Amino acid sequence: MKNKLTCLAVGILGASLSACSAAGPQKSEVISSVQLPDRSTARIPGDESGWQMVWSDEFDGVAIDRGNWAFDVDCWGGGNEERQCYVDDPANASIEDGKLVITARKQGHVGPAYPPHIRGSMEDPDALATKPFTSARLATRGKAAWQYGRIEVRAKLPQGQGTWPAIWMLPEDSAYGSWAASGEIDIMEAVNLGVECAECPDGREDTILGTLHFGGLWPKNSLNSSEMHAPAVLDGFHTYGIVWTPGRIEWTFDGAVFAVKEAESWWSANSDKANAPFDKPFHLILNLAIGGGLPERRGVGGVSESDFPKRFEIDWVRVWECDASPGVEGTCSQAAEE
Repeated sequence: MKNKLTCLAVGILGASLSACSAAGPQKSEVISSVQLPDRSTARIPGDESGWQMVWSDEFDGVAIDRGNWAFDVDCWGGGNEERQCYVDDPANASIEDGKLVITARKQGHVGPAYPPHIRGSMEDPDALATKPFTSARLATRGKAAWQYGRIEVRAKLPQGQGTWPAIWMLPEDSAYGSWAASGEIDIMEAVNLGVECAECPDGREDTILGTLHFGGLWPKNSLNSSEMHAPAVLDGFHTYGIVWTPGRIEWTFDGAVFAVKEAESWWSANSDKANAPFDKPFHLILNLAIGGGLPERRGVGGVSESDFPKRFEIDWVRVWECDASPGVEGTCSQAAEE
């Protein structure tokens, strides 16, 4: 969720997904929901033995667990000219019937123009901004981060022109420099779901994206993105995930692998390590943006103000690590070696 504004902020590990202009190589592919490419597999990580759950949030309490999640509070717009203020308000993020519900509302709000990590570099660090929508962004930053493993989120996505739900990861530390040198892993993003779409199998937008950002500091950054038509996303809950091993990241939809990226397809300007920058701990982020570069350029354009509020419902978040003997058939370790 990055774009030029985010990248211009020196020293930032920031706020968004795949909108940042890049001078480096970029790769994007669209995968048919009917015929997956040959490199996709019938592998179902959930059927493999050896996975040990190391962290989860089932959202079965009466309130959001502040030991797991931090709230971002600002009207920055994620650096993508998004139209929401992120707030810490039960009206925008709460537990309902065993689910985390992030709600975007059509209501004007005034708040900090910049997030805390860049205010000190701004001419007016106390500047305020006004946006026409409110929403929420939650992160495990400073509370939980992982280097490799299987990460899954079961969620129901909002629909409508301008909606932009995202499940993604940023590095816990800027080991290789500011964005995008230290990397970004976008597990799932979707924009404008349900909107008229001539290229989509059912005539309505049904695309999910998985993206890596890497390379050098902006504008010498690159991205590698896969998009898949998944008509099922328009109805009910589905599970979005990655299986992340040294030098390899696989994207999954309802447990099945649909895209694979290996170390040969990414690079680091500030390290000669084979797997950099995706060899450090990353934390998880859940957010619902309204508007911004990616959704407003797609679909019918702009943001529709109808049918608010919009709800991004998360049933659970689970993280596993592989704890199995190498070379044993049917285990997570064997899959990691392939």
